[in-house]
Amino acid sequence: MTPAEMAALHAACFVTPRPWSEAEIAGLLDGPGCFAVAGPGGFAMGRAIAGEAELLTIAVDPACRRTGLGRRLLDAFEAAARKRGADTAFLEVSAANAAARALYVAGGYAETGRRKGYYRAPDGSRIDALVMSRKFSPPELP
Repeated sequence: MTPAEMAALHAACFVTPRPWSEAEIAGLLDGPGCFAVAGPGGFAMGRAIAGEAELLTIAVDPACRRTGLGRRLLDAFEAAARKRGADTAFLEVSAANAAARALYVAGGYAETGRRKGYYRAPDGSRIDALVMSRKFSPPELP
């Protein structure tokens, strides 16, 4: 998936936080440790540095929601992060995004912090960001 395609999908998925532009996505992907995983209908972007991974964003086409795609993208992000040496992952999510929070909790993430009023909604109201993290299980030995 190209940065242009990713930006178009991101725009279809997000209002708060605001969607990312093609230039922002391309710039992130050019940064150290950044990577993307994608499939038909969605993508996830992350960064893995010094044993930690951050899920930067995950976007699922509204027409593909409730099909398990979000979980598959989260799993692919985690697999890519582990290949890059991460043993812990973290993310931030809008407190108002119940579907994403449910996905992350089902994936083993727990709230570890809160950024009060971090996001600004289109109506000007402020929404907290939840910081969530999880440790990856050690790889199984042969």
